[in-house]
Amino acid sequence: MPRHYDDSHQHSTSSSKTRRQQEDQRRMAFRRAIESHSEERRLNQELSDYLDGASAHFWQGVSASEGGHQSA
Repeated sequence: MPRHYDDSHQHSTSSSKTRRQQEDQRRMAFRRAIESHSEERRLNQELSDYLDGASAHFWQGVSASEGGHQSA
């Protein structure tokens, strides 16, 4: 005896699964964007700190060399 299957149930399950997958993809893309932005901010801060330190070191060297020239 043949059984009758309700295709609407299978279709709704399929569409809800597709919708969940799309939501997951959007969520992961958003998460990657946040992580990328955070990493970029961290690297920019490290670069800024490095340049500030290098600049201070340079000006300390210039100041020391000017002091040596003035005393001569």
